Amino acid sequence: MSNVAPNDPAAARGISRRTQSDIYRAGISGERPAVPIDATALQSAAQAALTPEAYAYVAGGAGAEATVAANRAAFGRWQVWPRPLRDVSSRDLSVEFLGRTRPTPLLLAPLGVMELAHPEADLAVARAAASAGVPYTVSNQASFPLERIAQSAPGAPRLFQLYWSASDELNASLLARAEASGCEAIVVTLDTHLLGWRTRDLDLAYLPFTRGMGIAQYTSDPVFQKLVQQRASASSGDSPAVRVTPKTIAAGLSIARRGAALTGSRSLRDNLRSPLPRAAVETFLDVFSTPTLTWDDLAKAREWTSLPIILKGIVHPDDAERAADAGADGVWISNHGGRQIDRSVPTLDVLPEISERIGGRMPVIFDSGVRGGADAVIALALGADLVALGRPYAYGLGIAGEWGVREVIRNVLAELDITLGLAGLTSVADLDRDALRAV
Repeated sequence: MSNVAPNDPAAARGISRRTQSDIYRAGISGERPAVPIDATALQSAAQAALTPEAYAYVAGGAGAEATVAANRAAFGRWQVWPRPLRDVSSRDLSVEFLGRTRPTPLLLAPLGVMELAHPEADLAVARAAASAGVPYTVSNQASFPLERIAQSAPGAPRLFQLYWSASDELNASLLARAEASGCEAIVVTLDTHLLGWRTRDLDLAYLPFTRGMGIAQYTSDPVFQKLVQQRASASSGDSPAVRVTPKTIAAGLSIARRGAALTGSRSLRDNLRSPLPRAAVETFLDVFSTPTLTWDDLAKAREWTSLPIILKGIVHPDDAERAADAGADGVWISNHGGRQIDRSVPTLDVLPEISERIGGRMPVIFDSGVRGGADAVIALALGADLVALGRPYAYGLGIAGEWGVREVIRNVLAELDITLGLAGLTSVADLDRDALRAV
């Protein structure tokens, strides 16, 4: 992948020319890209590379996955309307976000439990995002603590996603850690106050959190550690009996391997004997989310952090307007990639109205259904200020680790750049509805 200097808008110019040239030149000696460039082929290659449980968790949606399909179908209702015979030799992908000029309008959305895809998980993703100057939204369900992710890509732009826990003390602690570790903003995810009906995971009876996966932000947190100690002391080893099978043993080993942050020991034997790792899983399941979350609760976040607060999971224009009136610093239009509600409204269909209501008052971030650069162009033309990429980078991670994520980011940005130029435009700022035709 061509090197792109982080946070340097000039470095992103001409990315499509460099990308294609690099690929074709390497092809002379028989070298091919590390990951498929076509979005469908990318997903298929990831399915072949991942375990059935990992692929189901990453690729799956809620119910019959009608929302996943609707998100993609919404892009099919718009076409880019090219205007030739314009000088597009120099193109500018830069945007303003959180008071800084960013080289591109791309963000990486928060994806949890990336250890399912690759052992380096969030560390690899953070390094890949940093190489392109793309802000990475660190998941609350990451496989590594915030502090270690920050160390893996020093100075890189990062946001932190908060799943609003049932413990306000834990919420406050997580936000304090995000601020101390250099995150630029807090992204409060609003649409997971209940876990969606995810049929692929249910068919496999598999939830990674019950194996101690994806809870590193919690087990590294002093407030959560205190909750775990209290639970372990109260239970006194009176856990309900479970049927011992090879799967039970494998789950117990998985939990124990991730128990060092709680026990202070790297010994698998010590962690198997300690009640703390198992208590951590049970504590997490108790506090992960709360169905009582309301608009009034969100005001607490202002007491917990001085960072900008972006609300993610907005799909109704009235909610977007209420967020603006409440003083939010950004709105993230998302239906969680179709993972929460089956037959939900596709995000692209509501983007224009939300943008019309609040555009200019705060940044509008968009996700759900984005698979490539042409999709990003359509979303930007319909009113998004930034576009967040999700599943594709997880697929790249599963296929080729950090390098796979780098190539996915490269490919999306290159297609965005070349689509912009072929449409007859030279700047992301020039994208509007005139660049599109409704089907």
